This record gives sequence, C-alpha cells and structure tokens, in this order.
Amino acid sequence: MPSLAIFLGAFASFAGFLFGYDTGYISGIKVMVPFIETFGAQEHGEWVLPTATSSLVTSILSVGTLFGALFASTIADRFGRRWGIIIYIILFCIGVALQTACKNVGGFSAGRVFAGLGVGGTSVIVPVYQAECAPKHIRGLIISAYQFFITFGLLLAAIVVYATHGRPDASSYQIPIAIQFLWAAIIAGGTAVLPESPRWLVMAGKDDQARNALSRLLGEPADSETVTNHYAEMKANLDHERLSGSGGWLDVLKNGESRNFARIITGMGIQAFQQLSRSELTFQLLWHPVLPVVWHHQPIRHCHRGQHGLHGHDCRRNVDV
Repeated sequence: MPSLAIFLGAFASFAGFLFGYDTGYISGIKVMVPFIETFGAQEHGEWVLPTATSSLVTSILSVGTLFGALFASTIADRFGRRWGIIIYIILFCIGVALQTACKNVGGFSAGRVFAGLGVGGTSVIVPVYQAECAPKHIRGLIISAYQFFITFGLLLAAIVVYATHGRPDASSYQIPIAIQFLWAAIIAGGTAVLPESPRWLVMAGKDDQARNALSRLLGEPADSETVTNHYAEMKANLDHERLSGSGGWLDVLKNGESRNFARIITGMGIQAFQQLSRSELTFQLLWHPVLPVVWHHQPIRHCHRGQHGLHGHDCRRNVDV
C-alpha cells in the first residue's frame, strides 16, 4: 500500500473532524458562566442565556453549511479539489476568529455562519477528493474513515471543554473555539503536500500533471504500466461522461436512465430519518442540562454575581439552564 495513499486517508478524513468538533463544543461552552455573562442578559439580578440566543448560536451554523455545500461543487470544479479545500478552510478560519474575538451575539453568529461555510464545503469536497485519489482497493476504507473522524471530533470537543470549563474568564470558552485554528492548520499543511486530484487534472486538460499525480499516489514511475492503466481507465470514463452530455441542476429532479431523482430522494430520506433519530440534538444539547451537575456536583440553579453557595462553592458556576 503506497505510503502517500495512507497519508491521504488520514489527512483528508481529518476534515470530518472539523464537523464533529464544531458540533460537540458549542453545547459545552453555552453553560459556562463567562459565556453567559458575555452573551446573556440579567433577569432579576441573575445571568441567563436567553433561549433565542442559545438557539441562534447553535442552529445558525447550519445556514453556513447549507450554502457551503451547495457551492462546493462549483468551486471544486473551477479551482480544483485542493484549492477548493483551501478556500473553505480560509472561510472556516475567519469564522473561528470572529467567534473568538467578538463579544456580541451578532458577531459571534456571523462567525458561526463563516465556520459553517467551511464545514459544509469541506464536507462535500473532501470525500470527492478522497474517492478520486485513493487506490481502488482502499478507497472504501479511506472514505469510511471520514465518519470515524467526525465521531472523534465529538469526543475531543468534550475533553477540551471539560478541561477549560473551570477558568474564571473568557478564555474558558475562547480556548475550545480558538484551538480550531490548529485543526485548520493541519488540513492546510496536508493540502500543501498532497497532489491534486488526477481526475480533475484530466478534466482541466492537464494530462502530464495528471500522470505525475497518479505516479505519486500509486508510488510508481509515471511511465509504469500501473500508472498508464489507471490513467487510461480514468481518461476513458471521463470521455464517456463527456459524450453523455453535460448536466444541470434540474437534472437531479429527472428520473431517467441514471435515476437521479430516486437517488436524491433516497439520500434525503436517510439524512432526514437520521436527524429525526435526534442524534444531532443529543450531541448539541445534551450537555446543556447535564454538564453543570457533572462539573460541580451541585443542583442547577440561578445565581447572582459573586454569590457563594453551600460548602463555599462559587455560586456563579451553578447556572440555571
């Protein structure tokens, strides 16, 4: 198995980590007292995070992921898979910066939208990049690793939030957010090392570069029989697609020979029922009533600034959610 193919799987799948981590950390920081005091409001002398604010900062990410995913194919086809990933990582970093620095709900929400654009775009481009670059005998394993990294991101988000929840200032929620710059740097660094998709290079008319990319991915000389056969097969498939004619957005609603509409309905149905299973809701909101109890072993209740509860515990850390 070529070493570069293994690296491709590890790096590209790491993009799934962005989605998992972002899904996991938001529910944890919303119960932190510094976050509530920054983005919440006082009611009867008590700091609370309004339901509307809580819902907004949680769900607004999906607006970004929607548009990021919709435009991902256009960007990837025009600029290439690697540059498409880089463009969306830049948008993701803008979102992380806004969430870290802004002290108002509007700025924080804008950061969530930009981060959503990055998450949505990479969620589309990365699996395509994996499928086009990975050798056939490990392609399924590499693409499946993307889902594993989503789950791993959820786990690490829980660990990071737990490690910073006791800090008395804004760094308690800023650290879990800002650490995402590290994840983005890992993906950007991997993009700089890995070759462009050979399939996209052929589509762009860059046949020599496509052969060189295949050579690197397969660990064989560019003029070897293995590279030549892979190139010929890929070229034949693309020629067949061109002869079949180009497609548009409305083609996804047609149920002809390719049964596009049936595939779309099947995919939408799977995703809809997955959402109805409440798995996303569990990851994003379960911590909301649970973490204050787990962290401090105290009942959840409203607290006044500076007030101390039983046994000398700082009552500010026991926030009614």
